[in-house]
Amino acid sequence: MPMNLKSPYRVVIKFSLAVALLVATAYGASRLKEAPQGQTRVAMLVAKMVERFHISHQSIDDDVSEKFLERYLKDLDPRKLYFTKADVELLRQKSKSLDDEIKAGDVSFAFTTYKLFTHRLLERIKKAQVLIDSEHDFNADEEMVVDAKETDWATEAELDERWRKQIKYDLLVLKLGDDADADKVAEDAGAVKRDDEDAPAKTLAEAKKRLHKRYANIVTMTKQTEPEQILEMFLTALTTTFDPHSSYMSASTLEEFQIAMRLKLQGIGAALRVTDGYTVVAEVVPGGAADADGRLKEGDKIIGVGQGEDGEITDVVEMKLSKVVKMIRGPKGTVVRLQVKPADGSETKIYDLTRQVIELKSSRVTGEIIDTGKRIEGRREKIGVINIPSFYRDFDAAQNGVADASSTATDVKKVLRSFASQGGVDGIIIDLRNNGGGALIEAIDVSGLFIDDGPVVQVKSSTGRVEALDDETSGVAYSGPLMVITNRLSASASEIFAGVIKDYKRGILVGDTTTHGKGTVQSVRPVDTEFRLNKSEPTGGALKITIQQFYRVNGDSTQNRGVTTDVSLPSLIDHFDIGESFLDNALEFDQVSPADYAATAAVNPEIISALKKDSQKRVLADKGFQRDERVISRYLKRKNRKTVSLNEEEMRREREESKADKDEEKDDTEKKPGENKPKEIFPDKHYNNEVLAIMLDYIDLLHKGTTAKAR
Repeated sequence: MPMNLKSPYRVVIKFSLAVALLVATAYGASRLKEAPQGQTRVAMLVAKMVERFHISHQSIDDDVSEKFLERYLKDLDPRKLYFTKADVELLRQKSKSLDDEIKAGDVSFAFTTYKLFTHRLLERIKKAQVLIDSEHDFNADEEMVVDAKETDWATEAELDERWRKQIKYDLLVLKLGDDADADKVAEDAGAVKRDDEDAPAKTLAEAKKRLHKRYANIVTMTKQTEPEQILEMFLTALTTTFDPHSSYMSASTLEEFQIAMRLKLQGIGAALRVTDGYTVVAEVVPGGAADADGRLKEGDKIIGVGQGEDGEITDVVEMKLSKVVKMIRGPKGTVVRLQVKPADGSETKIYDLTRQVIELKSSRVTGEIIDTGKRIEGRREKIGVINIPSFYRDFDAAQNGVADASSTATDVKKVLRSFASQGGVDGIIIDLRNNGGGALIEAIDVSGLFIDDGPVVQVKSSTGRVEALDDETSGVAYSGPLMVITNRLSASASEIFAGVIKDYKRGILVGDTTTHGKGTVQSVRPVDTEFRLNKSEPTGGALKITIQQFYRVNGDSTQNRGVTTDVSLPSLIDHFDIGESFLDNALEFDQVSPADYAATAAVNPEIISALKKDSQKRVLADKGFQRDERVISRYLKRKNRKTVSLNEEEMRREREESKADKDEEKDDTEKKPGENKPKEIFPDKHYNNEVLAIMLDYIDLLHKGTTAKAR
């Protein structure tokens, strides 16, 4: 999103986690009168800030209060597996008073409700452990409802039946494979890594063992959730009633956002995951302290962490991964001691590592020149591909005049200079797939590399005033044939750039039918600098709040509708229910007057028509796209199903079809076990090669066989 830090769209599957044990089982029997120090003040400040700064200027009233409560319940128990119908009816008695409580800084409802939820969760997990060892008829033709919208809050007896089916489903999934825990990996180096899918359990007994361990781990994790996480969830439930992109960030969450924008942190450089309660090294990040030291290896288990050269080692087995990561990170030049069980089975060792600044190079702009002759017979053009993962910017470093501060525009310019130094290219492809946005100023600056001076985006404030933000630098860094690739996850700042290229007719857009559709601007405001009640006690944390809407230079908002492509290609993600229009409380599409801008002649309807026609012929004949269409067809059949079969043979059949598609898709470009092959920027695959073919068609149409190389 265009804002002052990155907030990429994410599709998040929340599996219920809880915190402390219940003191009282019924709401109201024991109100949490002692909210953690400072949280009362934080809540009060956040409420004031939302009313003052949100673009809607909506008051926190009874209507908001009702939505607020329902959102909090949904966030806690999205699948309605823990709270009973009686619990919810009791909690809803507060639906008209939460607005008054939050404005007074009273957050007791958050903690009392969470306690009740925790109690229900622990009750259910205890029953689940019994159900795991019960007899299940996997040949029965029965189904489980998977769409929470199709279910209501249930009685105790109805929950028992839901959980019987849930456990049966879990056992089938484990037995047949395709089981990947959604929240078991984090990374010292800043990004998130995920494990590959678990191998199928060889026997039902093994499946039961794994499931017992999974639910035991949930119990362990419930005891490690911090009060600030509860408050963060509660206050974010409030802010998202205004729009889906406003949220409260605790101090630790704010730190992660800042890391994402700076593309650097201070640590050892190791990607970590959790396996069976152990913190395991998933990857040693090239160029980091651990890589330079050479002792820490992939697969090693970190079982203890100590600070300094002689600090006491703290046992981290079964510790929440975020806590382990926090212990390992630290100021540059300081020492962290890791107690490690090597993957090779040798004796436990202690490694002293000196922390350093870790550059998150995998999140930076990258580029390469593709020799099309190696992929498309009879061609010899050189196509430059620039991958932009996000629109990042280190605001503090830039403000302080730090040389080479992290900046997307700066890095794109470096890649363009690199292309020129290698003899130039015949065309450039900007890959924005999965780019969730970032800093507004970077979207403007990157746009300015490809268009001459003029408006880039229009911004409307909460007062209704519309202002055009211009590229004020004359000239361009590259003037040749240009293509932009997008998908449904290309959001916000990505949509600004894509919209500029389309409106100026500077190049063509290829990919999913449209982009994400996020047309709002957020600002991150530290809570302890706004309406501070006691300046001697900083609160920590920040409010990310929607303050503006942005519009393309043609006057259209990207909100809900996104930016449509000129040539669309078959894509499974294009059929997912993702995008702004699927989010609760999203703002509506609207328009403003067009800005004063001058389009080029690089794109016209005849060119687009010809590109579509030729691409469609190739796509229909391509085996890779034929497979994609089969996958899409099967997905669409399942998409609107409200239930899933609990019959083993039926589930096996579906998974074998899915596995066949995945096996067919594998090729020699994939990394093999034990191979340190660097990630390719633009792999030799059917989708990317069709993109190249469209680019070559475009060059032919533009230049009639001539080239326009970047110098």
